[in-house]
Amino acid sequence: MTVWSIPSPSQGSWDLGVFELRGYAIAIILGIVAAIWISERRWVARGGESGEISDLALWAVPFGLVGGRLYHVLTDYELYFGEGQNPVTALYVWRGGLGIWGAIALGALGVVIGARLRGIRVLPVLDAMAPGVLVAQALGRWGNWFNQELFGRPTDLPWALEIDRDHRPLGYLDQATFHPTFLYESLWALAAAAVLVWADRWARLGHGRVVALYVMLYTLGRGWIEWLRIDEVQMSDVLGLRLNVWTSIVLFVVAAAYFWWSARRHPGREPDVRVARDDAGSAATE
Repeated sequence: MTVWSIPSPSQGSWDLGVFELRGYAIAIILGIVAAIWISERRWVARGGESGEISDLALWAVPFGLVGGRLYHVLTDYELYFGEGQNPVTALYVWRGGLGIWGAIALGALGVVIGARLRGIRVLPVLDAMAPGVLVAQALGRWGNWFNQELFGRPTDLPWALEIDRDHRPLGYLDQATFHPTFLYESLWALAAAAVLVWADRWARLGHGRVVALYVMLYTLGRGWIEWLRIDEVQMSDVLGLRLNVWTSIVLFVVAAAYFWWSARRHPGREPDVRVARDDAGSAATE
């Protein structure tokens, strides 16, 4: 153990009698609240109406939770469907285990559905929500600290994270301190959110370019953070790289290509955040 290090919580949950309060759940809930608050302010500044983000969150949050859990279960299926495992535990979201890629994908789908129903243009509202989502990710990562999970390689740096022996993977039982990858990703996400807000104000980004920049910035950080992690996943080695590293590479390239295409095809911002409707009340061609 280093002279200076970050201690892990002595417990990740608290029995309140009626129910068990988990640190992981607290982190996720705080992230959702922060994302809605930030997105609401940005949406109103962009021309939307107050309360619309909260309405869209009713779609985005459950979709995101389902997507995050599906991604985790599919990429770590032997934890739930392997020999001696209980498949029912795949439903125990409160124990941890949400894949960010699945959460983002289905969460965005939820926003799309909600926006269509309310006559809101999808790209402007996604652009408004992107920085808040990064803040939510930053807060949500602290759930890994409570669970003592998803940490990095052993290190004796002053900010090394202390991990109890029961939470160390095989092969690292004699190591006491590790890279706090949860903290790295949390700080990276906050910095990326600040860059998004600055770039959006300076360049007046529109037509999905804030989302594209969000994907580029996040995947840049996720790539090297994933490289540090030592947790095992079933689909962990694809041509020598972890699945999440490949996902980051592919998404970065796609986002960069879209950003370049959109900047050439649709410079500036959308003139209106609402879908034009004809006299009959049906959506007109955009």
